[in-house]
Amino acid sequence: MYCVRSITPDILLIGGSDRRLSLFENVFPVPRGASYNAYLVLDEKTVLLDTADSAVGSHFYENLEHALQGRPLDYVVVNHMEPDHCSTLGAVLRTYPNAQVVASAKAIAMIGQFFDADVSSRCMTVKEGDTLSTGRHTFTFVMAPMVHWPEVMVTYDTTEKVLFSADAFGTFGALNGNIFADEVNFETEWLPDARRYYTNIVGKYGAQVQTLLKKAAALDIRYLCPLHGPIWRENIGWFVEKYQRWSTYTPEEKTVAIFCGSIYGNTENAAEILAACLADKGVRDVRLYDVSHTHVSELVAEAFRCSHLVFASATYNGEIYTPMDNFLRDLKSHGLRNRTVGLIENGTWAAVSGKQMAELLGTMKDMTILEGTVSLKSSVKEAQRQGLEALADVLAASLSKEEA
Repeated sequence: MYCVRSITPDILLIGGSDRRLSLFENVFPVPRGASYNAYLVLDEKTVLLDTADSAVGSHFYENLEHALQGRPLDYVVVNHMEPDHCSTLGAVLRTYPNAQVVASAKAIAMIGQFFDADVSSRCMTVKEGDTLSTGRHTFTFVMAPMVHWPEVMVTYDTTEKVLFSADAFGTFGALNGNIFADEVNFETEWLPDARRYYTNIVGKYGAQVQTLLKKAAALDIRYLCPLHGPIWRENIGWFVEKYQRWSTYTPEEKTVAIFCGSIYGNTENAAEILAACLADKGVRDVRLYDVSHTHVSELVAEAFRCSHLVFASATYNGEIYTPMDNFLRDLKSHGLRNRTVGLIENGTWAAVSGKQMAELLGTMKDMTILEGTVSLKSSVKEAQRQGLEALADVLAASLSKEEA
């Protein structure tokens, strides 16, 4: 049965939510599920903006048919060709053979890659600043390459002041009746998933996000309609400011996150001592994570959130402990920069993980590695405890300097 929601009298939300999905993109845990937002504009001509994942395909088709009320579908705007938004596109084009596809040149090419379909006779290839009038509504197309695929564009409805933002401003999580961000406790219940979504999926492309933000700043936006998660109609600037920070790799919080790779608990003991020392020195909201037990997407999100990071790793087969090595390489691939870093190493016969972590971090931009790496041989002794106290002093002083 259909479940169609009104955003404005002319604009309807017709997508669906998948609460059975365990791994988004078969990588990222989504215990709260995911929504796949598609939008229909009812004007003199009808316009479908993106489709949906096949997991919610039956609901999407029912919603589309009901919303059209027997009218033809005139246009299908493809902002993003990733299958979680376009796996139902082929069926839509077969069902509505007179619908015209509106997309960037690269998206048009990708349609032929994903589907055995030639849309050359029914497509409108658009570029930056092109417009489409459908009666009361006029749509302007804004190119947003590499946010986070090369074919991406966003669509601005100049009539209702709506930005259909593709994957930008999206978040993990199924919609639960309330479709607007002001109807939920977004900061407490949704922001961690919004941060995790951005940092892991879009995070590498900060420069391209900055370009899009500058274009968006020139628009009067009353509604922000992403392809995942709640729709924004109030306090939009608050969420845009988060994107400004994330895309410039600016920490949200002046605090310390400690990431620990421990085999038998001795490296973890050192990390716990450091966390306690930091708390004694007045550092608030210290976080400590076991990299073997916390999903790497959560770790990446926390590294983006916090200003100061400590990596505590055992030496494993003469190299960085494998989960820590994977995490650090993930941070590099996501382009993290502009952080202050402390190091703790451990090794029973050859503690080399600290040196190797420093070398890997040194290949990343704007990373300040603090002096005074704490080196353990198997377990913490008094000398190492003093080293941890000293590292806590340096971290606390650095935080105080940044806050001054």
